[in-house]
Amino acid sequence: MTPRDVVMLSTADWKDRYWTNKQHTASRLGARGYRVLYVESVGIRRPGLNALDLGRMAARLRSGLAPIREVADNVWVLSPLTIPLGHRYALVGEFNRWQLQSRIQRWLRRRGSARPLLWTYHPYMMPLVAALDPAALVYHSVDDLGAIPGVDHDAYGRAEAQLLARADHVFVTSRALYDRCVSISGARTHYFGNVADIEHFAQARGPGPLPPDLAAIPSPRMIYVGALSDFKIDFGLIGRVAATRPDWHLVFIGDEREGQHSEEIAALKQRPNVHFLGWRAYAELPAYLRGCEVALLPQLINDYTRSMFPMKFFEYLAAGLSVVATPLPALADCANLHRIASGADAFAAEIQAALDAGRRPLPLDHPALRANTWDARLDAMLAVIGTQAAGGTAVGSGTSG
Repeated sequence: MTPRDVVMLSTADWKDRYWTNKQHTASRLGARGYRVLYVESVGIRRPGLNALDLGRMAARLRSGLAPIREVADNVWVLSPLTIPLGHRYALVGEFNRWQLQSRIQRWLRRRGSARPLLWTYHPYMMPLVAALDPAALVYHSVDDLGAIPGVDHDAYGRAEAQLLARADHVFVTSRALYDRCVSISGARTHYFGNVADIEHFAQARGPGPLPPDLAAIPSPRMIYVGALSDFKIDFGLIGRVAATRPDWHLVFIGDEREGQHSEEIAALKQRPNVHFLGWRAYAELPAYLRGCEVALLPQLINDYTRSMFPMKFFEYLAAGLSVVATPLPALADCANLHRIASGADAFAAEIQAALDAGRRPLPLDHPALRANTWDARLDAMLAVIGTQAAGGTAVGSGTSG
């Protein structure tokens, strides 16, 4: 099969500390011979005139001056040269769009590509559709970005509606996202929940040394891995659980999102049985999971999290841990794979039940783990895209719903 060129419009920079759907999908497309131009975030919220946002704008200007560079096999990264205040002034916004379009087109011309596969994670790209005339347009909706604090929800909704009407294929990671998108994109909408690198996280099941900072914490240990976003995690619930069970030790691997200074996290840091160990590299995570008894998903239930399918769910299961979660709608189909609780008392009771049951790892050949790997997910998405992604050779068809 002749490799096809993929222009992927991301909402995350390639070197972000927390790899998400975007980087995993791009790297695996590259490994299969597709040539991927990974376009980093153009920003989805209107910046303010504060020190944090001004610093971000300066950083974007610096990174935007860097040439397109190859970062992995068949994966190149383009950092958009974004002139500040394009959200406020039409001429600035037009210049930003023109220079991005020009850089993408030059990259394609150098590779002799006429019509790429355009794969986007956000709707602020419709002018590129007309300019690039893609072989297929894929919208991969992995979060309700319009519900993120600081994003103009109404403007985002209008832009997304235009994209949904035009996209050839719409992939969503939760039932809530499916319900929202299908009203416009109809049978072109396909539900694919988030998945995990099962082989990587299964390393936690084997013997091995514990990281010294974790080994110094008494058992039993409960763990949460990921960015510590105060609009996603119920830190109040964590505080109440920690207060009622001082013999339990709650471990957090991750750091606060940029610009966040949570008073609840500051208060939790004063508790002797709550431990914030900071960010750890992806390669180190299995060792931390190996040393814990229960994995936690103590999410708030709000407009954002109702549409969120946490990637760490299958990572936890692959590591062989029991999972206790608040009632996330996206995990309703997986109710038989984890414990669900609302409120601190019920959450603590489910943790205790998991501890009493002992380690009962989900078998690695369980259908839920076999079907929810990155390669299995990419197979399914490429099957839907079919002839347009396969250089003229059909690779199958998918079903919606």
